[in-house]
Amino acid sequence: MPKIKAPVRTPHIDMTPMVDLFALLLTFFMLTTSFRPQEAVVVDTPNSISEKVCPEKDVITILVGKENKVFLNFDNGKDTAILIRKEVLKKMAEQYSITFTDKELKTFSTWASFGMPADKLKAWINTADSKDREVFQTGIPVDSADNQLNLWVRFIRIQNPNAEVAIKGDAEADFKAVKHVMDILQENQVNKFNLTTNLQKEEAKLEE
Repeated sequence: MPKIKAPVRTPHIDMTPMVDLFALLLTFFMLTTSFRPQEAVVVDTPNSISEKVCPEKDVITILVGKENKVFLNFDNGKDTAILIRKEVLKKMAEQYSITFTDKELKTFSTWASFGMPADKLKAWINTADSKDREVFQTGIPVDSADNQLNLWVRFIRIQNPNAEVAIKGDAEADFKAVKHVMDILQENQVNKFNLTTNLQKEEAKLEE
């Protein structure tokens, strides 16, 4: 008696559940992802062969632009960092007799780098248009008559003594401006800091 052969079937995979899962994940990331705020100034850092990575938290970043203007960013993004930014701004407000609302403190705590005199902070925070806010970015005063960078560093160090310092200087910035920032750090007992650079990859060459 001949054997009955079962019909050959092509394997079929139902992709519908995977498509649904992909759509759910895409929606989740779109709703929860927060983009990194734009820096106050574009800094073209010099190249080096150092491979040390700058820490992502507990860091004070001082930016020196090509026009030797100084900008600042510190502890942005985490819950404890938001609290630190609020407390530091309160200290600056006391120093210059400025009053900030809770909304203004919260707004400042979630933004990135900034660079302006203290009396311009309130107007900067309350300016809705990002293009209009750029007008206020004239640099933090660092002269001897009103060394506001010194105060910022001091108040940040009080709130977060373990914060590391990174100086991000433009390749075209005057070294004297960067050296002045270093002097201000040393006045605040900060004798160890990082210089942010681009990694320069060098190709190995055989000696002839």
